[in-house]
Parts: sequence; structure tokens; C-alpha cells
Amino acid sequence: MKLNTQNNFSSFWLGDTFENKSLIEKDVDTKPGIDIIKLSSYQRAISNFVNIVTAKNIPVKFSQRGDSYTDGKVVTISSKLDDKLFDSSVGLALHEGSHILLSDFGFLKRLGSSIPKTFYELGRSKGLSKQDIKMLVKNMLNYVEDRRIDDYIVSTSPGYKGYYLSMYNKYFHSKQIDKGLQTDEFTDLTTESYFFRVINLTNPNTNLDALPGLRDIWNTLDLRNISRLDSTGKAYKVAYDISKIIVNNLDVVDAEKRFEETKKKINQLLEKTASGDNGGDSYVNDFSIDRIKQAIRNAEQMFDTDKLLSDVADEAKYMGDSQFTKAVNEMMQEMTQGMTEDEKSEVRKKLDRVFTKQKKFLDGKISKRKLSKKDISRIEAVSESGSSYKDVLKDKKYDDMSNKWKSTGVKQVIVVKNFTKSLVDSNVYPNLLSTPSEYYGNDRQEIVNKGLRIGKMLGKKLQIRGEERLLKNTRLKSGRIDKRLVAELGFNNESVFHNIDVEKYPDGFLHISLDASGSMHGNSFDNSLTCAIAIIQAVDMIPNFDVVFSLRGTSCRYSGNYDVPVLLYAYDSRVDKISKIRNLFKYLTCSSTTPEGLCYEAVMDDMVYTTNDRNSYFLNFSDGMPMYSNSEVYYSGDEARNHTRDMVKKMRNMGIKVLSYFISSRYYNNSDDDYAMNDFKQMYGSDAESIDILSIPAVARTMNNLFLKRWQINKL
Repeated sequence: MKLNTQNNFSSFWLGDTFENKSLIEKDVDTKPGIDIIKLSSYQRAISNFVNIVTAKNIPVKFSQRGDSYTDGKVVTISSKLDDKLFDSSVGLALHEGSHILLSDFGFLKRLGSSIPKTFYELGRSKGLSKQDIKMLVKNMLNYVEDRRIDDYIVSTSPGYKGYYLSMYNKYFHSKQIDKGLQTDEFTDLTTESYFFRVINLTNPNTNLDALPGLRDIWNTLDLRNISRLDSTGKAYKVAYDISKIIVNNLDVVDAEKRFEETKKKINQLLEKTASGDNGGDSYVNDFSIDRIKQAIRNAEQMFDTDKLLSDVADEAKYMGDSQFTKAVNEMMQEMTQGMTEDEKSEVRKKLDRVFTKQKKFLDGKISKRKLSKKDISRIEAVSESGSSYKDVLKDKKYDDMSNKWKSTGVKQVIVVKNFTKSLVDSNVYPNLLSTPSEYYGNDRQEIVNKGLRIGKMLGKKLQIRGEERLLKNTRLKSGRIDKRLVAELGFNNESVFHNIDVEKYPDGFLHISLDASGSMHGNSFDNSLTCAIAIIQAVDMIPNFDVVFSLRGTSCRYSGNYDVPVLLYAYDSRVDKISKIRNLFKYLTCSSTTPEGLCYEAVMDDMVYTTNDRNSYFLNFSDGMPMYSNSEVYYSGDEARNHTRDMVKKMRNMGIKVLSYFISSRYYNNSDDDYAMNDFKQMYGSDAESIDILSIPAVARTMNNLFLKRWQINKL
């Protein structure tokens, strides 16, 4: 099987977005290469997968220490995520989540006491220490338990099998493993060789004759019937049986002879060190030499060679003689693995590296890129906000000659679903959200309060929409009997029925969109925000009328080359309360370009159609023409205007009534205003308005003209 380097499986579920080029966050506060929005999307997606499969609300968090692991409560993932590795990353998260669901972590902690004393004694006869035996059983249990829980998830949730295959392809079916299994590497009678051969039994290149007892291990494992193991305890029994097969096939080692040979070598090194014949440093720590001699005496009681080597190696670090330290380390290498690093073949060295990754996987300690606390805080804020990329202009480009859209690359807009204080504090969108300075703080709050005050006055002028009128139609041939006409039945008059028509307006939905470009800065933005708040407050007073308020602009990437269009949902009456406006709207600001149509296209899926039961409206505040660019995109001129016009037309085709307020900008003089207004109406239609947006009568007039155009007759 080949290593899976593509995100093929996730593409089926998640769509094309996960295959697109990431837009990388490169500001001064974030490490280059970290895409906060992308990582947040990955985290949400992986969390959903884990929670669905395990049926538990298991937290999925980024690592702050470099390892991906589970402590029985939390799945920790790496920030080194991209589209090509997403499938295997999901598989790993599912794997760790299934440990939380199915593994007995208490049993794993008590593993040492579960191993019979007789097995420790058997291991000693083969030159294995108590720790060696415990590690062997632990490694085998990790492997069996992994296979058990993975089989359970794949069997009960077959739709997620692709993620597991991708994970196993990455860790157990690399080219190095494929080739190594066909060589005589890891064929010496050591626990390390058995460990390597056992965990790669499912590889098509495995050789069951590479080591004695390997076929017995295969039969004992019985992977085809692994579902028979329904607990960690049962997995342990299989792991223990496999461990016994391994130890029984090891050569008997004379522990005393092995110890004496090791002691002799160490004493020889000490003599050379004391005499200066080993070519080491001139300074030798005599105290350390004495401690090494004491370590020898302590180990002689049990003939524990491994403990002796470990104690000597630890003490050698402080001797001040690098040659002695090197010699001890080489001795440990020789005694434990059978060969020094210099003696290893290039094939073996490469094989050891991938084998190390396999061992870390089985031990649940896969090295992964960590994030700083600040980065994690930002991702949490972005995740809470529901920020995600939305593809726009996919495979389309406007051609002036043909007046058609031609193929081009995908453009992306960041859509922020929920406006929160933590999002302000994160500084991810400084062009749209910023903490007011001490100098301007009170002024920003007053803008909000002013809008709420005006809104209450405006609401009284719009309440007519909530009124209804009853009209009774009588002398009908069907409907309800009119009691006053019952007597006429005796005169063969059948027209004694009536009905009541209720003249009332259907439910309403209003989406207000505010231009947050830099040209709006100052009075234009402040007044527009005040007006928008007033309309929200007024509409809130109308029964059965919902309102959404969004800002459109760009996200500042301080490099200057990665500006991305942003659509920020600041308020949604269906989920938010007016208090949100009072508490958070003072943080809204403007300082970006004008990606009009791109943001409109991004919001299109969330727009509400007009139906018999509901009228839908779109209100836009803007001061000019669309314009947006970065190192990869130029969106301006006729292309941008035509695209914006097409998006407005699409809204109207959905039955949405569109009204646009043209905000006169300081960048235009009086004569230019007329010219700009003409272009403005080409995009938004002839009903685009240029009014005093702080004038209650003017706003009320345009709002009533918009809201009162259409009604529905409901019959009772």
C-alpha cells in the first residue's frame, strides 16, 4: 500500500475547500506559516468526527508541548496540519478518541503488577531485567489494544474506515518498512527484533519465517477475529501470550557471566581513565569514579547488567572525561541492541528512524508541532466565532470582450458567524475590530447609544407594518354560516355564508450590510453605524421581523500580501439580544478595501428567500465602488462592478427587495458625487438612495417604502 499524501477521503465529506491553497497568517504576533482560520476549521472538523464516532463530547485541543496524546480525557493534536495530511490526522484523532471510549487506563497503570513473577524469572534467565519484561508486555499490549479499538470503530462506523487506512498507511506502510521486512534486518533473537516484526505483521511484505515463533504469534493474535477481544483485560491476555512466545524463543543467557564481562570492561575503562591512557580530558572527577565503583558493588548482588550500565552511564555524564562517557554509551548500545551506530548499515539506520515513529505511535506519543498559548487563545476565539473560508468566483473570470465569466483560480472570503469579545481581544481582524483608545472610548459608546435612542423613535414610525385589518365578506355560497342570514334558507337562498379576510403583512427578514473600507473612516462610518443600529432597534419593535447586521472588509495581514475579504456577522436577532449591540458594537471599526461582490457571494447561501409567508430585504451602506487586491488578486473596475451587479441581481431573483444607501465620501467633490452615484445605481438599481442617514423622517420614508410595498391576504 502506498503512503496516502492526498486528502481524498475528506474531500468527499468536506468539499473542495479543504483542497485549496491556504491563506497564511503572517502578522507580527503569529509565527509564519500558521493559518489561524484554517487551523480553527480543522479543529472543529476533527472534533465533530471524534464526537460523532465516540458519542461523547471529547475535547480536541492543540498541543502546547509538542506531542499528540490522550490522557484519557482530552485528545491533543498538532498544529502541523495541512490538506494533504488531514485524513491521517483525523484517523489519529479518532484513534485517540477511541482509547478514551474503550481503553481501561487504570489497567494500563497497574500493568506491572498483572505480570506473573514466574515470567519475570523466565525473562531473567534470558538476560532480561524486570523492566525489560514489563516493557515487552507493555509494547505488545499497546499493539493488541490499538488493533482491538480500531477494529471496533471501523466495524461500527464503516464510513470512517478511510481515515484509519490513511493513518496506518502513514505509520505502517512506508517504503522503508516495505523494504526492511524483505531484508535480514531485525532477525537476531532480541526483543527489539520481535517487536519490529510483530507490529508489522499486516504489511504485505512480512515474512513469518524471519524469526522463530512468529507464525505462532500470528495465530495467537488472530487479527481476523480481533473483535473477540472486548476489553483491555482480554487484550492483555493475548499480549502476555505473545510475550511468552517471544521470551521462550530467546537464547538462554548466563546472567552472571554477562554481568562479569560488563564489570570487567567498565573496570578497564576506569583504569585507563585514572592513568590518562584513554586519551580523555586531563580533568577527571574522582568522586564520580568512586560512585561508579559503588554502583558495581550494588549491582553484584543481582547480577543486573542493565541496571549497572544505566547507573554508570548516568554517573559518567559528570566525570569530565568525554572519552569515558562515549565508551560507556557505546557499551550500552552493544549490550542492548547488539551493535553500535557506526556498525549499522544505511538500511538499518533508515529503518530505525521509521521504527522509532511506529513505537511512538503505539505509545501514544507522536511528536507534533506545538502552538504558543497566544496562538491557541486566538484559535479558540476564532473557533468560537465560527470563522471559516468560503469559496467565491470559483472557476470564473469576467471577460470584457465576450461579457462572460471565464476560468480562473478560486478566491476566498472569511465568513465570521459570531461576533464576540474574545474575537476583539484576539486581534485576528484588526481592520474590523479594535479596542477603542482611551481618547475615543466614550465617543464610540455614545455612537452606539445614539443609534439605540434614534431606533426607538424610528420604531414608532414603522409599527404600521405590525397592524392588521379584518374585512368581512358576506352572502357567499361557501365558508362559515352567517347567523343573521339563517332565516333566508327557507326562501331557497343558499348564499348565507361568510368569511373574514385578514389584511396583514407576512413575516419579515432584513439583512443590513455595512461597508467597512478605509474610505468610510470617520463620520461616514460612525453615522452609518448609528443608522444601522437605529434600524435594528426599530425592527426589533416589529412583531415577527428578524434582522441580521454584517460588516464587509478585509483582514489585515501585516505583510501586506495576504489581505483576505472578510464578512463579519455582528448581530443576528434570531440568536442575539439587543444588549449585544450595547456591549460590543463600540469595537466595530473600518480600515480596509472594498470587496463588495465577493462578500455578497459569500453571504448568498445565508440569504433568506421571499415566500408567501415571509418578505426578505437587503439594505446596503456604501460610499463607492468595489476595489480589492493583494499579491494574487486584483478585483476592481468593470469586473468588480459587474460582479457586484450580478450578485445584487441574484438577490432580486430570490425575491429579495434591495435598497442601498450611498454615503457621500470626502474623497469625492460635489461633481464627482453625481458620477459616483451613477455607477452606484448601475450596481444596486434605480432605487439606490443618497439621503441624510441621521434624519429620522428620511430613513423612515425609505424604510416604509421598502417594507410596505408588499402584503399578503390571510383568510380565516
